[in-house]
Amino acid sequence: MTILHVSDVHFGRPHLPVVTAALLRFVDERDPEVVVVSGDLTQRAKVGEYRAARAFLDDLGPRRLVTTAGNHDVPLYRFWERLFAPYRNYRANVAPELNTVLDLKAEGGARPLRFVALNSSAPLSAIVNGRLDRRQLHFAANAFRAAPEGALRVLVVHHNLVIPTDGDSAPPMRGARRVLNQLGRWRVDLVLSGHIHRTHLGWTRTGPDAASDGVPVVLAGTTTSNRGRGSEEGRNSLNLIRVLASDLEVTAYLYSTEAGEFQPAGCRRYSIAGR
Repeated sequence: MTILHVSDVHFGRPHLPVVTAALLRFVDERDPEVVVVSGDLTQRAKVGEYRAARAFLDDLGPRRLVTTAGNHDVPLYRFWERLFAPYRNYRANVAPELNTVLDLKAEGGARPLRFVALNSSAPLSAIVNGRLDRRQLHFAANAFRAAPEGALRVLVVHHNLVIPTDGDSAPPMRGARRVLNQLGRWRVDLVLSGHIHRTHLGWTRTGPDAASDGVPVVLAGTTTSNRGRGSEEGRNSLNLIRVLASDLEVTAYLYSTEAGEFQPAGCRRYSIAGR
């Protein structure tokens, strides 16, 4: 089973069509079973931007999709729209529901997967760093509780739950600690997110016990915009995740302008045996 993880595609002024073309070639060559887009599909949540994002999602072909909204997917400057109908364009062009569940059946002895995507954008209370409310935590608890036996459990949110330790500091989602405390109860195996516009392959915990007590956390940078930050300033990235019998193999890819393609830039294995 292969998962393609992209994020922060930012259709609008920052978007890079040449990189999107390379991304679509990458998808055709690797042929992942599912594509996760962890938020910020648009730059300013405009109708035209959403239509372009919808065309991009359609170009991904018959593959299963997991999407979630980011802080750029709600209007920032159109105050009345942000107040009364912040997700109108997202619902019309991307998905009618903001919190979703997707199951992938096991084939050839592989583990089934359950993806639970939660909308961490908060257009009124935490428009930049986002948050999850109690209703959403309850939704996630019920969704993971009902997961198929032996399923790999994947949580998808836009905002980062951890502060990366391998570069510039990035504030986490508001109330992140409350969410992190629930991951063990939900028996989550993997967290996918974006928002900070650079790759991070880490854990929910730090220190010597991270691998035994923590949950793998994988952040994608900005896959198709000019808004890369920190070590990925001016760069574009994505993650390809192979689900093995007892491991997750996560390979980060960076776009090469010279080669016109995404190329491997690092790899990390996470043990999921016994989870």
